[in-house]
Amino acid sequence: MTRSDEPALELPGLVRDRAAEGRAKAATTRARKAAEAEITDTDPVAGVVLDLPMAHLDREFDYAVPLAMADGVRPGVRVKVRFGGQDVDGFVVRRGAESSHEGRLAPLRRLVSAEPVLSPAVRALCDRVAEHYAGTAADVRRLAVPPRHAATEKQETPPEPPLRVPPGAAGAWSAYPSAPAFLEHLRAGHAPRAVWSVAPGEDWPHLLAVAAAETLAGGRGTIVCLPDHRDVARVDAALEALLGEGHHVTLHAEPGPAARYRDFLAVARGERRIVVGTRSAAFAPVHGLGLVAIWDDGDDLHAEPRAPYPHVRELLGMRAEIEGAGALVAGFGRSVEGAQLLAGGWAHEIALPRERRRDRVLVAVTGASEHALRRDPHAAHARIPKEAHDAVRWGLEHGPVLVQTPRAGYALRLACERCRTPARCAACTGPLQLTGPTTPPACRWCATEAPDWSCGTCGGRGLRAPVLGDARTADELGRVFPRVPVLTSSGDRIRDTVPAGPRIVVATPGAEPVAEGGYAVVVLLDTWLALAHDSLRTAEEAVRRWANAIGLVRPGGRALAVGDPGLPALQALVRWDPEGFAAREAEERRSARLPPAARIATLTGTPGAIDDLLTLAALPDGAEVLGPLPAADATARGGDVPEAERMLVRVPAAEGDVLAHALREAQGARSARKLEPVRVQVDPPRL
Repeated sequence: MTRSDEPALELPGLVRDRAAEGRAKAATTRARKAAEAEITDTDPVAGVVLDLPMAHLDREFDYAVPLAMADGVRPGVRVKVRFGGQDVDGFVVRRGAESSHEGRLAPLRRLVSAEPVLSPAVRALCDRVAEHYAGTAADVRRLAVPPRHAATEKQETPPEPPLRVPPGAAGAWSAYPSAPAFLEHLRAGHAPRAVWSVAPGEDWPHLLAVAAAETLAGGRGTIVCLPDHRDVARVDAALEALLGEGHHVTLHAEPGPAARYRDFLAVARGERRIVVGTRSAAFAPVHGLGLVAIWDDGDDLHAEPRAPYPHVRELLGMRAEIEGAGALVAGFGRSVEGAQLLAGGWAHEIALPRERRRDRVLVAVTGASEHALRRDPHAAHARIPKEAHDAVRWGLEHGPVLVQTPRAGYALRLACERCRTPARCAACTGPLQLTGPTTPPACRWCATEAPDWSCGTCGGRGLRAPVLGDARTADELGRVFPRVPVLTSSGDRIRDTVPAGPRIVVATPGAEPVAEGGYAVVVLLDTWLALAHDSLRTAEEAVRRWANAIGLVRPGGRALAVGDPGLPALQALVRWDPEGFAAREAEERRSARLPPAARIATLTGTPGAIDDLLTLAALPDGAEVLGPLPAADATARGGDVPEAERMLVRVPAAEGDVLAHALREAQGARSARKLEPVRVQVDPPRL
């Protein structure tokens, strides 16, 4: 026998041995999988909501609970299930003994985490928000529950330290006559609701911290939602100064995903009961919620840019009703929706008595008077009149001065000095601008410089700047007050604070830094520009931004607005009556059948898709369909669609829930048929 024949003689035995090993391994695997698939006898059914955005799948599905997972599967935990031939993420929302499904239930594939992160109250809120905004609950749950961070889940949360509220802390609210009763109701476990008109110069972060402390002293938690991280930092510091460390967390994007998830778990585990944050904080799973508060509810940062586009004010109102919590809507200005909450009796007002408001700040409006025009014919065109220079000069004797200007940059628009024709780029016809005092004109679109520009209409070579930014304003004030530091705050160079002492701060709306001790004077420039937009909320937004700037003045300070003294928006500042202005705006919108007196839904997509949706939707009898209008910013099909259009559906406020339900049902029917999508937005912040 040759050496080459020896393996051939042993091959049948090797094959038999390997086949036996394979059968043994397969049997072991089948036994292990059978053990894993063995269904528990105790509450063997788990109701699961899936992380799928399709409207027709926005409901609960039943799965069997394997014995190996029985101890960890409970409402609120994350699981993986088999659905449509693939593994899908989901949340368990209930355990039970029976299922409405008559066939065999598929088992849960995997218990992702035994940490319950979707509380029953938050789940109910997600369902209600989806119904209110004609969206899917899966989209809302993505906003409510942050992505999992496995390493963070393994860390223990330190317990909350004993609560020690400084005696007499509630006295900080004593200037507001109705505030003590509000705080007493919070401490007693009741659910008071209020709209708070904050007086200029008020330390509002401290007062919000006191309200949270009073609620915590009554054994309940608080959620405070703010527009941006700068406001979050102020309330965070106020709570730490009042209560010390370990009683609250902040939920916003700045710290990063691991830190945010750690703070989220501290709340979900019941170890922290005060939450401060931006939009997502409205969903925080606070145990025993007693108060929800929102600061500056008119700020469009409170409007979620992702589907189904909810607004924090509405979220917190729903949550207060679901969990029996108190509610506080606060700000220097007042939104039309805030005025409606008062008019409908949903909330009560907290405000200073009218006779005490002028003690906080003296507001004046300056324009070109007849005497000034006789003395100086160019006074009508003066951007910073003599009265504003005098106010700045007086303010510098007492502390820092804030100058608010509507635009960032230097000279944002250029025009021919002779005929006022807008200056355009010769290369692309874009608008020309100046970026500094020594730079040549350049195009805002293509950056092409135009040092030898000449007007195509009259041949003139001189340029004027009808719209100036903060940098040009700072240059002008620096020349008038050469020995005073001039700072700017705008765009990506926003200052959080400035020290006390004589200095001029030029800031755009929303970028105003907080001055130590408050500003002595606030000057509002170019008020005409804030009122020049064509929008439903133009005047309301202008008053809100002006009021926020004046709110930074110290008690007893002054404010000056440069504009037309006869404008109702500026008169509201002089009287310091933003609530009266909001009430008048609400009445005008009611007579014109505009939000919030009406509910409006915008439908964006291709004409055929919108027609199909409107055909399927059982709209209320009083519904009005308006449009179509071109929608250049439409994002149907996941991208820009040139042929997309937009239509509006308007109904009375009382029919708003019927409209949202009809659109949601129609979206579900179209989703099941896999038809072309239509973007539905109910109560859009901008029309």
